[in-house]
Amino acid sequence: MITFEEAFKIVKDAIKTIEIEQIPFLNSLNRISAEDVKSDIDMPPFNKSAVDGYACKADDTDKLLEIIETVQAGQTPVKEIKKGQCTQIMTGAPVPKGADTVIMVEYTEILNKKIKILRKQSKTNISYKAEDVKIGQTVLKKGTLIKPQHIAVMASVGYTNVSVYKQVKVGVISTGDELVEPAEKPGISQIRNSNGHQLIAQLKQISAIPAYYGIAKDTFDDTFKIVSKALSENDLIILSGGVSVGEFDFVPEVLKKAGIQILFDSIAVTPGKPTTFGTSDSKFCFGLPGNPVSSFVQFELLAKPFLYGMCGYNYTAPEIKLPLAKEFTRKKTERKAFIPVNIQNGEIYPIEYHGSGHIHSLVTADGLIAFPIGKNILKQGELIDVRQI
Repeated sequence: MITFEEAFKIVKDAIKTIEIEQIPFLNSLNRISAEDVKSDIDMPPFNKSAVDGYACKADDTDKLLEIIETVQAGQTPVKEIKKGQCTQIMTGAPVPKGADTVIMVEYTEILNKKIKILRKQSKTNISYKAEDVKIGQTVLKKGTLIKPQHIAVMASVGYTNVSVYKQVKVGVISTGDELVEPAEKPGISQIRNSNGHQLIAQLKQISAIPAYYGIAKDTFDDTFKIVSKALSENDLIILSGGVSVGEFDFVPEVLKKAGIQILFDSIAVTPGKPTTFGTSDSKFCFGLPGNPVSSFVQFELLAKPFLYGMCGYNYTAPEIKLPLAKEFTRKKTERKAFIPVNIQNGEIYPIEYHGSGHIHSLVTADGLIAFPIGKNILKQGELIDVRQI
């Protein structure tokens, strides 16, 4: 049995990035950029007005000013500003030559077809050429997880075909004779298969491509047949169940026969002690415990960073440090424990949690907190890192 930190390092060290493809930028949401994106223009491309108002010389703001022109966004000024003159200008329009400030319309009034400035302002209200971005400047770095704001940035620099890492193909397999699919009503000694569908949803959330291979029976031959097929058709497979030490938990042996080298099969962590990870020359495998909280948590802790890493993204789970609302204790301290919690009024509340089979405990969870090995008490008011989920 190894520590969680050792398991995490093994997983990270095993990452191999996947191939690259080009796709339309509008289809790139939640994908990972595979090259730097550079601007093909200065932004703004010209000195432009940041407000609706009057462009003039700053030295003339104590005079009545003659309006010589009106310029809207998208138009080009024709006339140069001279002393005693101004141009009525709209937000986004180019500032005319000769002007060095734009007076907000709210600070003016019209007197006899001239403009009187009612109050001074400290800003020029001009967005200067290239003050945001210079031509050739990198606006998105390689390895960026593309969000809606990044789509806007790509549009602004004309980057309409984006290089991204391909989506990882993942085979999902559930194991166990006790399992039936969700549409079936369980008989005696049966339960519905929640893990397989939970994992599919977790994979879709990070833009992987899941392929579901159903429930493998508790026989070596059936499990080997499904595992072999899934390995041949995907970059990575994830199994749930069959990785403990029971008589029918033979997944590790199946994986070895399928050409997977097991790098670890036991972690000093709860939930998820029997989590397994292995590799071959070009394929990868996670064997997750059959209990649904264990499979959910270990996917978040280990599989998600690995899958993102295959796409060139250095994933770090969002964390927030908050005080514990009340003291929390545990009896066994030989494993690192991850506990589901709520956040209420800026404080952490551990959720009632009946063990790794209690998937309903995660329904209202805002995140997970960690109990280090050897520690049996977290005190009220202690600042704790909450790993958000």
